[in-house]
Amino acid sequence: MNIIRFRSVIAIFISAISVAYLSCSSNPPSNISGASLIPKPVSVTNSPGWFMLESDAAVYVSSGSDELMKTGNYLAEKLRPATGYKIDVKATDKTPGAGNIFITLAASEPKLGNEGYELVITDKKIVLSANKPEGIFNGIQTLRQLFPSSVELATRQAGPWKVASGTIVDYPEYPYRGVMLDVARHFFGVNEVKQYIDLLACYKINALHLHLSDDQGWRIEIKSWPQLALHGGSTQVGGGNGGYYTQEQYSDLVKYAADRYITIIPEIDMPGHINAALSSYPELNMNNKVTELYRGTEVGFSTIDTKKEVSYKFVDDVVRELAAITTGPYIHIGGDESHVTKREDYIPFVKKVQEIVRSHGKQVMGWDEISLSELGPNTVAQYWSNAQNAQRAVSQGAKVLMSPAAKTYIDMKYDSTTVLGLHWAGYIEVDSAYIWDPAKLVPGIGKENILGVEAPLWTETIADMKDLEYMVFPRLPGIAEVAWSPASSRNWAEYSVRLGRHAARFNALQINYYASKLVPWVKAE
Repeated sequence: MNIIRFRSVIAIFISAISVAYLSCSSNPPSNISGASLIPKPVSVTNSPGWFMLESDAAVYVSSGSDELMKTGNYLAEKLRPATGYKIDVKATDKTPGAGNIFITLAASEPKLGNEGYELVITDKKIVLSANKPEGIFNGIQTLRQLFPSSVELATRQAGPWKVASGTIVDYPEYPYRGVMLDVARHFFGVNEVKQYIDLLACYKINALHLHLSDDQGWRIEIKSWPQLALHGGSTQVGGGNGGYYTQEQYSDLVKYAADRYITIIPEIDMPGHINAALSSYPELNMNNKVTELYRGTEVGFSTIDTKKEVSYKFVDDVVRELAAITTGPYIHIGGDESHVTKREDYIPFVKKVQEIVRSHGKQVMGWDEISLSELGPNTVAQYWSNAQNAQRAVSQGAKVLMSPAAKTYIDMKYDSTTVLGLHWAGYIEVDSAYIWDPAKLVPGIGKENILGVEAPLWTETIADMKDLEYMVFPRLPGIAEVAWSPASSRNWAEYSVRLGRHAARFNALQINYYASKLVPWVKAE
């Protein structure tokens, strides 16, 4: 055999092995407990057999709920492109026949609460049940992960579309599972935020905290103070045009998120981080002078004048307009790193701003420094830096939102070679973002004191969606699991394998993720 022919035979052999591997690996696991689900469900029980989605399949929803019909359409829209199937959505008063997916608000487990679900898969049908439509939506995300990752592609694929039989009963550990997006340092447009919302929904995130104002930019139209957006929103870190959301655009984002059971929490940071407002309205400044627009990244140098009546009229107007277009319960008032605000001025300011927010029918969130002041009813303190501040909030009866910088700040570099991000809170590799328990992190703060978990993304170095995706993925799925799954069921070694099998799904969703060497990535199912 000559060398050319030998190489040819070897090439054919390798090609055959590859095809065989890909053919085998295109099938889902032989039992449902082998599926790489993130977040990890509370309970998974195997059953023999498979469900096969065929071309004549339909999604049936129990009659009488427009919201359930909308959620059924969401599922069908996710399945149609890759399968090439028509997948009609139909209302019904009875259990449908074989070969279909049935969605119903008839859950059998009281533990499910509002967001839990039960998913029963047999060789005949798939039945997804829950107490509330948001539970159905969460179950749909699990069902998406049970199908081959190619189901996420936008063009028709060969299939087969098999799902292993079994039963999943699932519900969240914490009611709040969020991320924060800083649109003040670098602005992200409406379509980009919607793209992010769709990715968040995949991992059962239910809150998006938008950091709408800072020294570098003001990103929301306030009709009674128009220069905030027109002037204060005109630039960003490093220069450039910046941008802002009109109230109509913001309302559209709120609705888009709500359709995916994600609540938007708007933040107006004060009394510090306020230079964009001071540059727009000098009367808010202590010296009544216009400040220059700021394009840098330093913090702690600005403050609103906390002793002027006009400052409280400003706050009242901003909160009033924002509350009117925010359907969720919270307004975030910031309160962090206000280094040039005297403590004796900061404390009464925070107290008064809380009263203003409550007067407009909203609950208050703020960074952990707000606990220096007297916290009003239902105020939530977001722990990011100072454990004593978080403990002080709990001692006042407040709930705490856990965002420890050293674990959840997904703008931190993965390691010293990461080009994007900062590292003042340390390097946060994928394992570090996963290996922690919110209920054991701070002495005196147990599960009963915690509203949930939030992963902030500050954007000093994050300028576009590819940058965002690289810093968010794959840390976000792990943080989502920290917030959803019981701590007793979580183990890094086991999780890393499940995460590694999401590489094909990330690729199908066109996510620009960081391929950590700590994760055994499997790029083809």
